[in-house]
Amino acid sequence: MQGFIGNTDYDWFSFLRDLRPPPDEVNFWQPSGGGAFRAVAPGEPFFFRLKKPHYAIAGFGLFARHEIIPASLAWESFGRLNGAETFDEMCRRIEKYRARSGAELGGQYRVGCLMISQPVFFADGDWVAEPSDFQKNIVRGKGLDLSEGEGLRIWEECLERAQAPNAIRAAQPTASYDAPGERFGEPFLVRPRLGQGTFRVAVTQAYHGACAVSGEHSLPVLDVAHIQGYAEGGAHDVQNGLLLRTDIHRLFDRGYVTVTPEGRFEVSRRLKDEWENGKTYYAFDGRSITLPTRSEDRPDPTALRWHNENVFERRSSVG
Repeated sequence: MQGFIGNTDYDWFSFLRDLRPPPDEVNFWQPSGGGAFRAVAPGEPFFFRLKKPHYAIAGFGLFARHEIIPASLAWESFGRLNGAETFDEMCRRIEKYRARSGAELGGQYRVGCLMISQPVFFADGDWVAEPSDFQKNIVRGKGLDLSEGEGLRIWEECLERAQAPNAIRAAQPTASYDAPGERFGEPFLVRPRLGQGTFRVAVTQAYHGACAVSGEHSLPVLDVAHIQGYAEGGAHDVQNGLLLRTDIHRLFDRGYVTVTPEGRFEVSRRLKDEWENGKTYYAFDGRSITLPTRSEDRPDPTALRWHNENVFERRSSVG
């Protein structure tokens, strides 16, 4: 298994470590956006390495997803889990780094989002020594093999620190953090539990920022909808999500519309019977929704069937 050591801003780290309750996800943003991030796979460890003057690993989490998105969407999705109290403060931190490369300022930019699930923050004095060969001029970070040498040492020490009473972590731990025994054995991959912010970004990007039914692209009027509600046991999982225009989302949650397991949009007769209206929505009835490009991001037919059978009230479909 691979891990990644990310150079980490101390203000970002200390802000998140002090949050209560402890966060179950954080957004490790990259000010310049950058390209695709392929250093680790979802579920592999991402280590928070503090820069000068600390030069130590102060925590870690599980890499969940990488996207390049508008800074405004990063704030709307994660809020204070971006490591700042306000959007303006987050922008000031981003712009501090962007200004060094002559990039445009003013909040009109895209940032790279490394979404980290189930982070653990170590107390002062419990930090782990960085790799002995880590070069101080590395800007973003570096990958490392966790099966031997320095990588294995760091992984095992981080697991030990995660068990300490003063470690800051979310209430429900990941199985990989709780391996018993004096040594932790071979590292293994764990599917990260997505938090609400990662879920929102992942679904928005999967549908390319457009409503799956209407094609509307204006982000302020788009919602990420759970197919099976979170309160009903549905997960923050891309396959349990749809990107819908706000009005369609409300109708979906209230059972006036649904999407079949085959991907067809259906409108209940209830809408006309109860409100004597709904022409806008009946125009979409029977059409196939626009699906994500990647098959692994497409809605789960089982979840869609659950919505059809437990939320949607068909009565009789329009003809």
